[in-house]
Amino acid sequence: MLKRWLNDRWFWLARWMCRVFGMFLFHWRFYGLDNIPSKGPFLLVSNHQSFLDPIFCGAPPKRHLCFLARDTLFANWFFGPLIASVNAIPVKLGQGDLSAMKKVIAKLQEGRGVCLFPEGTRTSDGKILPFKSGLGLLCRRGNATIVPVMIDGAFECWPRTKKLFSPGGTIIVHYGRAVTAEQAKKMGDQKLAEHLTESLRQMQNKCRLDQGKKPYVY
Repeated sequence: MLKRWLNDRWFWLARWMCRVFGMFLFHWRFYGLDNIPSKGPFLLVSNHQSFLDPIFCGAPPKRHLCFLARDTLFANWFFGPLIASVNAIPVKLGQGDLSAMKKVIAKLQEGRGVCLFPEGTRTSDGKILPFKSGLGLLCRRGNATIVPVMIDGAFECWPRTKKLFSPGGTIIVHYGRAVTAEQAKKMGDQKLAEHLTESLRQMQNKCRLDQGKKPYVY
């Protein structure tokens, strides 16, 4: 009980520090937080533009979150313990990691939220890649609401080709209309993945047009 209490306090402190970091270094705006359910399990499913996406996606919500992170990141002597302390779950890329999926489902069954990036990798050109269909299983087993999250601007600030990010850019994060667990189950895994991919692509292009940017062609 004490360990969980301390973990929760550290999570909120880390969340606050991440928000200060994002607000100080970027023109960071986020919308649609009311689409996140106030209670019960949920999945934040976001496009993946940069290494900073977990901060941009995970810091604004008021609810406690867990994250999925590439297993190799945990090998670093400093970064590994750091991300583990904020509820990151290691996942092996390029294969069906049943252990990671079981841990995510367990968190959802506890009524928690989990943030993940179903493209499986960072974009190489800013466009949103098709989502993996495995998130349907997580939704069914965890009876979780799905909230699509669109991030735009992070790719320009930190593309894959650069070792460090460039501060000062505009980052927009939009939490879209939730898909209930019942709606997701009726869609089926593949249709759900396609629906979320298309929804985020439309949100992204609307966001870019609103900013005077050129929309992506899919």
